[in-house]
Amino acid sequence: MKLTIVGGGGFRVPLVHGALLGDTGERRIDQLALHDVDSDRLEVIRRTLAQQSLGHGRALDVTATTNLDEALDASDFVFSAIRVGGLHGRTQDERVALEAGVLGQETTGPGGVAYGLRTVPVAVHVAERIAAVAPGAWCINFTNPAGMITQAMQAVLGDRVIGICDSPVGLGRRAAGAARIDPQSARFGYVGLNHLGWLRSLTVDGVDHLPALLADEQALLGTEEGRLFGPAWLQELGAIPNEYLYYYYYTREAVRSISGGPATRGEFLLDQQSRFYDAVRADPGRAHELWVAARRHREETYMAEAREDGEQREEEDLSGGYEAVALRLMRAIAGGLPTRLILNVRNGSAIPGLPEEAVVEVPCAVDAAGARPGVTEALDGAMLGLAQQVKAVDELTIDAALSGSARLAVTAFALHPLVDSVSTARVLLDGYRARIPDLANVIRASVPHDRPAERSASTP
Repeated sequence: MKLTIVGGGGFRVPLVHGALLGDTGERRIDQLALHDVDSDRLEVIRRTLAQQSLGHGRALDVTATTNLDEALDASDFVFSAIRVGGLHGRTQDERVALEAGVLGQETTGPGGVAYGLRTVPVAVHVAERIAAVAPGAWCINFTNPAGMITQAMQAVLGDRVIGICDSPVGLGRRAAGAARIDPQSARFGYVGLNHLGWLRSLTVDGVDHLPALLADEQALLGTEEGRLFGPAWLQELGAIPNEYLYYYYYTREAVRSISGGPATRGEFLLDQQSRFYDAVRADPGRAHELWVAARRHREETYMAEAREDGEQREEEDLSGGYEAVALRLMRAIAGGLPTRLILNVRNGSAIPGLPEEAVVEVPCAVDAAGARPGVTEALDGAMLGLAQQVKAVDELTIDAALSGSARLAVTAFALHPLVDSVSTARVLLDGYRARIPDLANVIRASVPHDRPAERSASTP
């Protein structure tokens, strides 16, 4: 079978390639096409993969091209992992927000809206080319913001595009370990949106082990989430949140930590990856060795702003995870071997209170027919309200990106729960348009700033 990676010059491509090399299934990927708009980065990754395959029992037929249709031709699966605007765009996603006094983060908050605005049109174009060139292919989306982009692509490809993320997998694995149960035998009652979900149950043979885990403060402190949120807050919620909910529950602390650091996450990665690509160009014979070292440093520093000074990530959390999810998904669809995975799929009736067409992140049954959401733990109260508000922002962002409407873009920023003022929303749009050409090409006009008169405390 053939897999095409759109964004094939990206730093994380060797993770997928490594998983494919270790696949021993009967129906497996033997052709890998890399597509990227940057031919230089594409060549660096091609060299890295060639060295990675040495010593394995088999090698894939790897091709690299800047021609999208050529890469897609005869593909069985397409893996979308693009970054419109590159890491420079990500640094601006973060800095423009921080300068406006709000959270500066890649996928959560205004940075995620800015990222979505410039990415949706490109992702939809990719979906249209898949439909034209490889209509039988399944698309696996890892492009962030994953829920929003998957939903935009589904307007073209329907249920043949499925979003993946490694965060729920890691959360479930850590919770199972803390509860002293086998994660392979557990069912994770995870429900929500991408980067906005909660583990509501942890079941083995019909017995839910989550209540006992939540009651055990020491066991919780043995997990990254327990240390991140604190046992008392997890007990108050009655659930374990995805780590990205730190930005909602501890917004001030996150903004203060990111603002006070020597560099944002995007600035760190821009520097690190620039040095990696430059080093491989200077010494191509060490491409894979250099990648391994850079990747480990990247994983060790992930979400460092949410950890105490000097606190290190657990060894088991340095292994990524999304590549394993992608491989299991492809195996289930290609071989018809049923499995269960937490995926980003069309809601239907899985989460009452969210639109049917909304893409949600829930446990799914997967086989040759694709992925179908199962019965979920209900969201209610504050959890449902937060999910509804963020999903409404997703949909506004998609509409703004496809129409080029500055009015809708401002509304998307203003209605996000991490943006505290309509005036700030306008400042954000102006700032992003000024600093990110890819976004300015999508939203071509700004909205006049009609600041309302300030009211005194005595004004009725």
